Amino acid sequence: MHDHTDVSRQTVEMPDALLHEAAEVAGDRWVLLVLGALANGPRRFGDLATDIPAIAPNILIDRLRRMERQGVIASTLYTNRPRRFVYELTESGHELATLLPALSNWAARRSGGSSPHRHVVCDTPLEMRSWCPTCATTVDAAADTTTANEHLRWL
Repeated sequence: MHDHTDVSRQTVEMPDALLHEAAEVAGDRWVLLVLGALANGPRRFGDLATDIPAIAPNILIDRLRRMERQGVIASTLYTNRPRRFVYELTESGHELATLLPALSNWAARRSGGSSPHRHVVCDTPLEMRSWCPTCATTVDAAADTTTANEHLRWL
């Protein structure tokens, strides 16, 4: 027998839990800037420190270690003495980095500026859309999507 109270509690908590998980991984300004720096390819610590000049070395080390534990980046040792690494995005990191242009565009619109990410052919600001690969259609997020919570209502 199903306890409807538990199901309704799960329905409310699931999106918050997923958003909380996403915020734990990517909700730090330094993480977003490291993602942006690594989106163009592998970088060494010194390169990252140059790309993100406002970050203190100890904070950069902390974020790199945290991002590696979370599976967003991978490090490869390139010299033993002293121990030095090259950092690159994992598949998960590349997937997360695809959100950065949308965040940049949002920040530009919010501050009254123009979108930094534009179509090279017609110079129109790019928009992020939900896409269904099975149906090969763009999906209106408000009308045509369901979340795992909506599926729980039927349990």
